[in-house]
Amino acid sequence: MKYVQRTTADEVVLSPPATATASVIWLHGLGADGFDFVPIVNELGLPGDLPVRFIFPHAPVRPVTVNAGYEMRAWYDIVSFTPEGRADAAGLAEASRRVGDYVRGEVESGVPADRIVLAGFSQGGAVALFAGLRHRQRLAGILALSTYLPFPGQLAAEKSAANADVPILMCHGREDPMVKLWMGSETRELLESQGHAVEWHDYPMQHEICIEEIADVSRWLRARLG
Repeated sequence: MKYVQRTTADEVVLSPPATATASVIWLHGLGADGFDFVPIVNELGLPGDLPVRFIFPHAPVRPVTVNAGYEMRAWYDIVSFTPEGRADAAGLAEASRRVGDYVRGEVESGVPADRIVLAGFSQGGAVALFAGLRHRQRLAGILALSTYLPFPGQLAAEKSAANADVPILMCHGREDPMVKLWMGSETRELLESQGHAVEWHDYPMQHEICIEEIADVSRWLRARLG
């Protein structure tokens, strides 16, 4: 499928040739930008009769504590790599509001919320999980790659009934040196303990994407949106 690319200061958008009937809002990882996952779209090989719009927002530039305060694109600050320090509440709330704005924009454009997938890699995946599980409208699914759930102890009290059983795909590298495998597994176990159905795949890779993972993501998206 040939997509039309539009870029702004805030995001990269890939639109299908036909009117979009579904959308994927895909958040990049720490220090990257919205262009990071644009090449993945063609590799997904979605069929021409599944017109999906892909939106890749750019995170704001902010100082990141664990990187000695160096300014980079980040959805939130990371104070330390401990469970308590790997997300800041204010930054995460800001990122969640922005995700909500993108969902509302897609709904206003004619794509129902239950045809929208929130996706993200690493820090972007953390935002997708955090925001998606709290979103008040039913979503099509959450795609969480090489990531974890911030503030897991708050989920039970804050999660949305509308997405209590939203489909979730989690993928992780077994040799990931940045977001350790146990961090993803811990999130999976927590979600399952609260009744969420999680499809899990791990691969012999580090903090990256592999061909097998792309195939699994493609299959999952077709099942959710086809």
